[in-house]
Amino acid sequence: MQMDRDLLYRLIEAAVGTVDSHWQELTALDQAIGDGDHGAGMKRGFDAVMADADKLAEQPLPATLTAIGRTLVMSMGGASGPLYGTFFMELGKSLDAAPDRAALNAGFTRALAAVAARGKSEPGQKTMLDVLAPVSAALDAGADAGTVARVAHDAAEATVPMLALRGRAAFLGERSVGHMDPGARSSSLIIGAVCAVLEEQSA
Repeated sequence: MQMDRDLLYRLIEAAVGTVDSHWQELTALDQAIGDGDHGAGMKRGFDAVMADADKLAEQPLPATLTAIGRTLVMSMGGASGPLYGTFFMELGKSLDAAPDRAALNAGFTRALAAVAARGKSEPGQKTMLDVLAPVSAALDAGADAGTVARVAHDAAEATVPMLALRGRAAFLGERSVGHMDPGARSSSLIIGAVCAVLEEQSA
């Protein structure tokens, strides 16, 4: 898939825009079962990405993704910075300049595995992996962008009744049940925003 400068810029802009629109919601989710910094950290990290968007969009896709990952690691802080940074950097390392659908799917799978290793977690523990894993499966099944966005949204919703087994929320035990995981929600928002641009592009 060849991504020109305009498409890359619109993808970055969409991801940043959804974080800016929802960061207070993410803060509220994290205040319920975490330390309350997820929304502010996401906004800080993605605003830093947007500040370099013109330069990022001029690069080949792998370099763009790797640079986004480095920016998030350096600017977000908290637990989410290394996890989001790992995802984007691993995805960037996994791709060539014009990956086809199979290569993108394989890259997503490797990025998912890198996040799992970095967080010492797995799907089912009420983390962002509970969105990334079903999205990866949907991509492998050939789902279109609209379907992938719905899978991401539904997967985040599915974390509400789950018991947290990793991260700060795990210390709450049963009290973590009934709250959406903030990392799952932020992941679903970004995936949804990216899918919306890709849907529009293919229309």
